[in-house]
Amino acid sequence: MAMRATHKNARISARKVRPVADLVRGKYADEALNILKFQPQRGARMLEKVILSAVGNAQDPEQNGGRSYNVEDLVLTDVRVDGGPMFKRIRPRARGMAFMIKKRTSHISVGISPIDEL
Repeated sequence: MAMRATHKNARISARKVRPVADLVRGKYADEALNILKFQPQRGARMLEKVILSAVGNAQDPEQNGGRSYNVEDLVLTDVRVDGGPMFKRIRPRARGMAFMIKKRTSHISVGISPIDEL
């Protein structure tokens, strides 16, 4: 039974968060949080918060049929960073032209499951 947490419409492009997500995919939750703590990227802070939310969901017995899991027993099974909607802005250019500026967003989702169910 996998527990999930998502951050939709994160104001960072998916291209910047994906390398950080690749670092922690398949690792234990406590090890992943320790890795992300020392990463300088802004996306690492966002991914860290989503992992903490998924761990919190795993520790809530009301959501898990009366079971509560420790952080040491959880593994990140599904870490995805997908593109979200874009804010489109126009930048004026020479000779009356306009260029489109796309402010990209992303959807960060984390699936976490206990090690004994893998």
